Amino acid sequence: MQELCFEVCVETLEAAQAAEAGGASRVELCAELAIGGVTPSLELLAATLKAIRIPVRVLIRPRGGDFVYSAEEFECMLGQVDAVKSAGAAGVVVGVLRADGSVDVERSRALVERARPMGTTFHRAFDETRNLDEALEDVMATGAECLLTSGGQPDVLTGAETIARLRRAAVGRMTVMAGGGLRLTNLADVVRRTGVTYLHGSLKRNRAGEDVTVDAQVLEADVREAVWLFRLALRTREEMAG
Repeated sequence: MQELCFEVCVETLEAAQAAEAGGASRVELCAELAIGGVTPSLELLAATLKAIRIPVRVLIRPRGGDFVYSAEEFECMLGQVDAVKSAGAAGVVVGVLRADGSVDVERSRALVERARPMGTTFHRAFDETRNLDEALEDVMATGAECLLTSGGQPDVLTGAETIARLRRAAVGRMTVMAGGGLRLTNLADVVRRTGVTYLHGSLKRNRAGEDVTVDAQVLEADVREAVWLFRLALRTREEMAG
């Protein structure tokens, strides 16, 4: 079976621990997911790194809103990269756009280079670009080794065909990871239709069991089920291809 990576997006220590216990490959640590996520506190990062063994990638985003940053905001982002590197994070999640809706290759590359030897993911700012095929080449020019995308759509299932096309275009050059609106109910279909071996989701729900994005928790059982479904979908896909 092909190597798989299931990344869980978390904003609490408890969620990170649930992700690891459920078999997640790594976590993306952030804060304020309700506004799309911002850089978490160094205190939360330190506690998370102490509590879990799987790799932790950290979102570098100084505020919510768009991905066009001022000079002051960009300097803040460089400082955040330095801080999480010093803390021992395995990687960062970054992305900068220009006002015209294209990837800011120069600034994004500067963040990627500043992060080395940590791993780097270019986040879903990509989905807001004016031309995804051009943006894919731009993201590869930044040096990031992974791209997180929903195919320019609100969720991964709607964008599945586009994700599949992007994945094929990036083979051998960059990993394309599907994420955004991933659910236990659509996970197998997303894997089948996109061909990805990297998936990203938050799997958040409230205590009544409903999928939500605010005041929610990540359950170990959900992560375990997601990883099982992911492996099963990959195995089924390989058997059909063989």
